Amino acid sequence: MMGRTLRKITAPSVQVALATALGLGLRIFLALRFPTSAGDSAIYEELARNWVEEHVYGIYFANGLLPSDMRPPGYPTFLALLYLVFRRDGVVIVLAQVLLDMGTCYLIAWLGWRLAPTRYRLRISLAALWLAVTCPFVANYAAVPLTEVLATLLTAAALVPLVTAFLSIERAEAESGLIIERMHWVLGGLLVGLGTLVRPETPLLLIAAGGVLLIRWRKPKDWGKLARAGGLMAAGLLLPLMPWAARNWVRFHEVQFLAPRFAASPDEYTPRGLYAWTGTWLVRYRDVYLVPWKAGSERIDIGDIPAAAFDSPEERAQVAALLERYNQTQRMTADVDNGFAALARERTLRHPLRTYLRVPLARIATIWFTPRVELLPISGRLWPLRQHWLSDPVDFSVTLFFGALNFFYVGLAVAGFFRVKAEVQRETQRNAAVWTPHAAVELLVAFIVVRTVFLSTVETPEPRYVLECYPALLALGALVWLPSRGARRRSAIPAAIPARPVPDES
Repeated sequence: MMGRTLRKITAPSVQVALATALGLGLRIFLALRFPTSAGDSAIYEELARNWVEEHVYGIYFANGLLPSDMRPPGYPTFLALLYLVFRRDGVVIVLAQVLLDMGTCYLIAWLGWRLAPTRYRLRISLAALWLAVTCPFVANYAAVPLTEVLATLLTAAALVPLVTAFLSIERAEAESGLIIERMHWVLGGLLVGLGTLVRPETPLLLIAAGGVLLIRWRKPKDWGKLARAGGLMAAGLLLPLMPWAARNWVRFHEVQFLAPRFAASPDEYTPRGLYAWTGTWLVRYRDVYLVPWKAGSERIDIGDIPAAAFDSPEERAQVAALLERYNQTQRMTADVDNGFAALARERTLRHPLRTYLRVPLARIATIWFTPRVELLPISGRLWPLRQHWLSDPVDFSVTLFFGALNFFYVGLAVAGFFRVKAEVQRETQRNAAVWTPHAAVELLVAFIVVRTVFLSTVETPEPRYVLECYPALLALGALVWLPSRGARRRSAIPAAIPARPVPDES
């Protein structure tokens, strides 16, 4: 009786139902218990509202409502559709994003299904689903009108056809005469294009795909396949971007397929010199709040800047003088900005490895391993350990738990990558290599690496920007549940059959 009950609980359909219920419950709890907003939320909401009510994709400035290309139209379109159907209701936005994020969970499970060998597909798919529904990081962003939920969904959706295409590469190389499905390349590019209308750095996925293909098809005999796959992905990418580019050409007479690098209003000065200077020292997320985001609107205090920003007392005095001039009006001028640019050049000349290697590596550590509690009423601070534990044990424990989750997910993905390598090597040694996921796994790893390197160079490195990597990360992590060699051997050995009693012939 107990065994029958256990089998019912572990049945795939029951597991999917339980995972779905848990995922919905977690997301609704986070969204309704910790509702929040962000600076960009107001911009997206205003763009959507003006588009619906004034029929202008723009923002109100001092001289009235003006068309804008500050943000690509993907997420405002999502909000505008909700406004048209449900009017302006924050709860509707939250619940819609909860459903979108659950869709991402199913897509991650689909990725696990595609990556696993046939006999273990159900096992890996369920593992991927459980990892996705219990991950609180993207789920937490369902509570706020920002692009993360929609961008992550479209990234996961684009990975499915691209992974399928990369798997077909392996099969085509292993089995002569098998035709690679060209539509997978087009569909992958199309979904990346839709994602680009939500977050403009989404084409990094295609850059990663192109890099893997370039390495695999580097020989002249494969250049035709490389050109065909690249052309099909590019065509898919451009298709959804053309209307946006055409609108920008008509409105602003500029060739703009994405969005401006510095999303500034027409009357706002872009402090490139200040960004260059912070690029020589800024690694912590809190410093983004205290310096770059205050530029042009709030006072910047020299006491909020860490000691790592100064190589000498003289340099600190130079920064203090520049900030004093800025704080008089709290408007960044070209003269002050040029002063920061000069400081950036001097610091880079003194320590080029710091600017080009140490600071980017420190930023990578920050965006991947910082506790992701920015939307929660949690400080996110651990040091000094004893002091923070004694002052607020709940705050300390939640911060520690969320920080440890980062290491868990990354460690799981690394372990999944090496598990795949080991299992494929064993099958090859047994001359039974019918499962060849090398190219698809390389795509996922390349995407994570390419996006991470790019994010280490942005002016305001926010940990949330790495969340689009989580579909690839969790799909890799699910591969840890591939049975080990010893487990397969034990499952192949039948249980001992008890001997029949010999009849007594006496």
